[in-house]
Amino acid sequence: QVTLVESGGGLVQTGDSLRLSCAASGRIFSMGWFRQSPGKEREFVSFISWKGETKSYSNSVKGRFTISRDNDKNVVYLQMNNLKPEDTALYYCASKNGAGWWGDQREYNIWGQGTQVTVSS
Repeated sequence: QVTLVESGGGLVQTGDSLRLSCAASGRIFSMGWFRQSPGKEREFVSFISWKGETKSYSNSVKGRFTISRDNDKNVVYLQMNNLKPEDTALYYCASKNGAGWWGDQREYNIWGQGTQVTVSS
């Protein structure tokens, strides 16, 4: 089974940028990014289809975050600009194997361990 490893998190200030990476041990198809803040449910952030022709973002990150991928390297990226304190969370990438809505985490069967993003005000 493919494994996923996230990287690129860190402690930044409001307005800064970070780029998260999700490296897969093998071929990956449609992928998503989710995040979870302390005391909150894990929430959908972004989705990208296998060939990258379809992308989706949550309303809270639309216009600030950009998802992309490099299938030759089996890597998915999340470029995060103009970060806000409310973006502070543990960010996970996941591989989608279901045919349902990309925002539903039950459609994803492989998850990474997450990378922490902390945005100070």
